[in-house]
Amino acid sequence: MIEKVVIMGAAGRDFHNFNVYFRENPRYRVVAFTATQIPSIETRKYPPELSGDAYPEGIPIHPEERLRQLIRDHRVDLVAFSYSDVPHEEVMHKASLAMAHGADFVLIGATYTMLKSRKPVVSVCAVRTGCGKSQTTRKVCSILRKLNQKVVVVRHPMPYGDLAKQVVQRFVSYRDFERHQCTFEEREEYEPLVDQGIVVYAGVDYGKILEAAEEEADIIVWDGGNNDTPFYVPSVHLVLFDPHRAGHERRYYPGETNMLMAHIAIINKVDTAPLAGVETVRKNILRYAPQADIVLAESPVLVTDPGRISGKRVLVVEDGPTLTHGEMAYGAGIIAAETYGAAEIVDPRPYAVGTIRETFDRYPHVKSVLPAMGYGKEQIRDLEESINNTDCGLVLFATPIQLTRVLNINKPTLRVRYDYRDCGTPFLEEVLTGRLEKVMSTRNSK
Repeated sequence: MIEKVVIMGAAGRDFHNFNVYFRENPRYRVVAFTATQIPSIETRKYPPELSGDAYPEGIPIHPEERLRQLIRDHRVDLVAFSYSDVPHEEVMHKASLAMAHGADFVLIGATYTMLKSRKPVVSVCAVRTGCGKSQTTRKVCSILRKLNQKVVVVRHPMPYGDLAKQVVQRFVSYRDFERHQCTFEEREEYEPLVDQGIVVYAGVDYGKILEAAEEEADIIVWDGGNNDTPFYVPSVHLVLFDPHRAGHERRYYPGETNMLMAHIAIINKVDTAPLAGVETVRKNILRYAPQADIVLAESPVLVTDPGRISGKRVLVVEDGPTLTHGEMAYGAGIIAAETYGAAEIVDPRPYAVGTIRETFDRYPHVKSVLPAMGYGKEQIRDLEESINNTDCGLVLFATPIQLTRVLNINKPTLRVRYDYRDCGTPFLEEVLTGRLEKVMSTRNSK
């Protein structure tokens, strides 16, 4: 008997799980996706160009709030949970809801959906959103290029637009961002890599993406999203830990899986985190991932002209996902403002409009910073208006993207960035190089 399936997702892992596990599987019939976390993605359709011959009309995408009704209306047999950075307890609440209405609930194994590459793959993942993957990916690319390797980055999916046009995306210039109508979140991840002269792939069909990346890469770097596991089998699996959120490495799905699979465990932000937090994370790694090499890293804040901050009333704009489902209350912008003597950090909430105000309502832990949300034209306009409304003397942008390229701001701005820096030995370069030498030696001996 064919089992009817609903895939719970957030426009990324859910599509990958469908493509590699459900699409050609005669045992299952996927009747719907549900969507959450990302605004304005829950009224689309997974198009027939991607869903295959068994789904000539495509597959509808509904808000997750309709899961109970979908199970009842379609007599669903199986609910497949397929998104990331969710507390273990919340995952089980969703499982309970599915089971209470007559459906089985499944978490598809991490290795079950990993595609095998002909080229070595270095994956950069994390136990939570906002651990510092982006700067670490840039550091990894620099290390590999020093080894005279042609590096291509494949980024975890963020297909929030027209899915039929986003099957395989290749980014080598800023023109590509416009051509693909990238959201802020996408540009935040792609821009710094393109600035390094690195080719970046993303999209929806990661089998086709892998084929394209393999044609021009010596080594593929998987640039993970949230705390999700990689879509490709990693030759070397790097996992980032955040001692500001010590213990979260065992409390969030599927970040704990990343920890258990890690080859290299990077405890980041040790320059700003409490020592007790660093030691808690270290003990958890030693206990649950004893096979991993441990590297300590700092995330130094980079400001081109820090003197401009002193004595100013400052509005801080931080990376959106890190603040929202990443549950961080602050980031590089707050650290820079406090370090360099801002007179006041202005509360942005009274000035927020539209979807930005709704973001504050949805994530009440976000108070003194403005999340850089920009998932569509309406939200970009709301962000711009919220910034321009704010009574401040300086706007600190602590986002990977240079927001002044896409927003018209009516007040002075200053950019703040994170970088990667080793904190003592062993250095990431020696550990990564050593791991890769073993991989290459094994490949050459076959």
